[in-house]
Parts: sequence; structure tokens; C-alpha cells
Amino acid sequence: MATTTFPNALLDSACIQDLECGRRATPAKHSAGDILTRAQAGDHDAFSELYLRHKKRVFSICMRMVHDSSLAEDLTQEAFIQLHRKLATFRGDSAFTTWLHRMTVNIALMHLRKRVLPVVSLDHLMTAIPEEHVGRNFGTCDRRQTGVVDRVAIDRAVATLAPGYRDVFLLHDVHGFEHSEIASMQDCTLGNSKSQLHKARRALRYALTA
Repeated sequence: MATTTFPNALLDSACIQDLECGRRATPAKHSAGDILTRAQAGDHDAFSELYLRHKKRVFSICMRMVHDSSLAEDLTQEAFIQLHRKLATFRGDSAFTTWLHRMTVNIALMHLRKRVLPVVSLDHLMTAIPEEHVGRNFGTCDRRQTGVVDRVAIDRAVATLAPGYRDVFLLHDVHGFEHSEIASMQDCTLGNSKSQLHKARRALRYALTA
């Protein structure tokens, strides 16, 4: 991972508890806009406040997409590292929460795109077959392996999709998001989400039958 000026102490649990206690003890003195402006100017305390305000939202997005609390925590940390790097580029064209939401979804999607099938050695597969049966069923269909081959073909076909098609396909058909949710994540219309899914499925059918 590249070197960053992200304040790592921010992620220390004791530090977070101190910050949360301090926030409960004193009324909020700054508006969300003021905190954002100070964080963009490099104020680490303001960035800590952004973290405390939005960490649950970011974690819930990651958890919804990967269904693994440990992985969701890692992706949440990555999201705030990216936020620290890119915060100065936020120009207010959309709400900050929308911008952060999109960034988080993109980070989770990048992880999902990189997922590959586990590699299983032939030696391991052969250990499950008694020696006397080796070669006896040569030429017959092994349904246990057919599913793996199909999965490899599908993964390769999905990888050939255009990024927009692939993202909508993964979000809708693989992870179960509704089109209204995808439209919000991808900053597009409901109709556009449905259209991209239709085109993605059509492209997949072509790739798998070609």
C-alpha cells in the first residue's frame, strides 16, 4: 500500500473512544460544512470528526456488499484512506454523503472485480478418488467438475463486460441490490440501471455461446 499522510492513530480504538467521549461531553460547535472545510485544509481533528460521523454508514455499505465483517472493516479503512487522499478534490457538485457513498461503493466493487476462483491442485482432487477407481470412469461426465468449469467460463465472460455493465450486473444479479439502490450508488437513473443490466445479460449470453 502506498505511503500516505493519513493519521493512523485515528484508527486506534482507544483514540476513537476518547474522541467519541469528547464529542458526547460537549455540544457540537461546528457545522458539517465547517468541519468539511477544515478537513480539506488539512485539519486532522476535523478529519477525525468526519470519520466518527460517517464510519457506520461506510461500514454498512461495505458489509452489505461483501457480507463479511472482517473484510468490511478492511474496506472501510481503505475508504477513509482514499477519502483522506482525495478530500481536497471534493467541489460540492453533490452532497458530501453522496460523494462518499459513491467512493465506498467503487472501492468495494474494485475488490469484487479482483475476486478469483480458489486454485485447487490436481493432487488434492485425486486424493478424494480411491486408487482402484482411477481411470475407470474415463470419458464420463464428472458433474463435480462441470460446475467449476461453468463458473470459470462465467467469470471470464463477466470480466469482458464494459465496466458500467459489469458493475450493474454484479450489484443486481450477484449481490441482490434493487435498481433503485443501484441508481443511487452509480448516480444514474432507474431506467439506465435496468438498461445496463439488460445489455450486460445479452453480452454475457453472447460471450458464453460464441
